[in-house]
Amino acid sequence: MAQTRELILDAALRVIQERGLAKATTKEIAKAAGFSEAALYKHFADKSEIFLGVLQERSPAFHPLHKALAAAPGSATLEANLVAMASAALTFYHHNFPIFASIFAEPSIFEAHRLRLRQLGAGPHKVNDTLARYLGSEQKLGRIRADADLAAAADLLLGSCFQHAFLSHFQGRGADSQAATRYVAMLMPALQP
Repeated sequence: MAQTRELILDAALRVIQERGLAKATTKEIAKAAGFSEAALYKHFADKSEIFLGVLQERSPAFHPLHKALAAAPGSATLEANLVAMASAALTFYHHNFPIFASIFAEPSIFEAHRLRLRQLGAGPHKVNDTLARYLGSEQKLGRIRADADLAAAADLLLGSCFQHAFLSHFQGRGADSQAATRYVAMLMPALQP
């Protein structure tokens, strides 16, 4: 059973990469995996759940991002922790940007996907929320000024990383290895007590 699920995720990743999410139907995914469409539904409730499985289990950048976001408040320096988080976000967004972009290609798929993420308690905003909570913990330790807008800081840092991924793909270049350090350096004066 577990092997079937793994084969489905591998096939889904291939189909999504080749055709985009809008054209990656469950029928096409099942065909690529060598199973019936019914077999998919034994392991996943719907296409959105398959997509989440691909992102969480087939993206080499997913786990490093979550590990970086789990930095212990008060450990290392605030700047070092934020650079690690931004670096992981840059890698995750750059690696997955083509998949993310395909969601927006078809409004009905986008709306269905957004609804399904809401039902699962998931979504891209969770990364921002996690970073804002980390910043809140650092603020309680006195490492961030009391009046800092933590949600805005999280949005600015992660938004910069996402924009970097977009521009990298648009311009046909790789990710800039120094971008995380530069983005954090711009943010630090707004955070330091």
